[in-house]
Amino acid sequence: MLIKTMTRQACVDLLKRTKIARLACVHEGQPYITPMSFVYDGNCLYSFSTVGQKITWMRANPLVCVEMDELVSPQEWKAVVVLGRYEELPNTPGDDELRSYAYALLRRRPLWWEPGYVKTIVDGKERPLEFLYFRIHIDQMSGRCGSSDLPRA
Repeated sequence: MLIKTMTRQACVDLLKRTKIARLACVHEGQPYITPMSFVYDGNCLYSFSTVGQKITWMRANPLVCVEMDELVSPQEWKAVVVLGRYEELPNTPGDDELRSYAYALLRRRPLWWEPGYVKTIVDGKERPLEFLYFRIHIDQMSGRCGSSDLPRA
């Protein structure tokens, strides 16, 4: 197997066609990772969630890591890692246009609200469905791809 670095354009292409990623955040030295639905636009990943652990943690520490991949087989795959900053898109009068923009991007995908807006039961109690939109500003992006094609000698 051969592992190669992906070009920035190849990374962007993967971001454009991927629907689910893994979002990692850290609070008081403890990492946490969870799936998220997203849409890539410009230099940001737009998403939607209910208020819970990841939102609380990202409010406290906006530095995050997002990983998305495409797996064909153990020898054929692509993975992109984004380092970025969380920005909440608040539900306030001056921010309606930005929230509407995020909604317009996200609703192009079927079931765009999953897994961010589903009934959640924690410790036997249903969590309130207080939702919000957010985006991750991309500070760095890198990608690798695996291929079974070996270079010829």
